[in-house]
Amino acid sequence: QVQLVESGGGLVQAGGSLRLSCAASGLTFSSYHMGWFRQAPGKEREFVAAISTGGRTTTYADSVKGRCTISRDNAKNTVYLQMNSLQPDDTAVYYCAASRAFTASAYPYSYWGQGTQVTASS
Repeated sequence: QVQLVESGGGLVQAGGSLRLSCAASGLTFSSYHMGWFRQAPGKEREFVAAISTGGRTTTYADSVKGRCTISRDNAKNTVYLQMNSLQPDDTAVYYCAASRAFTASAYPYSYWGQGTQVTASS
């Protein structure tokens, strides 16, 4: 079955950095666009970043543009999210997801990971 497993979350001070990873199995990884989403307590899940199948096209939420970089390694079936200058507002559970469509909307994403907690303290 399809599995997406996130790792790399943790507790950092404001201004710090984290690199999230998402390892995929059970699907043809290079055929799927990949996205990162996040959900803070009491808030709806929101889009963070997406990357196309070959990695040439990316898109970011305005809230993270300039601070985050999404990338992928199709040979390793892994997608990454480098996050810099983290702020308390970035505190959330971060999820990776796979979609046949390149989109910032959560609806077309067919497969989701279990999430990894990111906490930025002030």
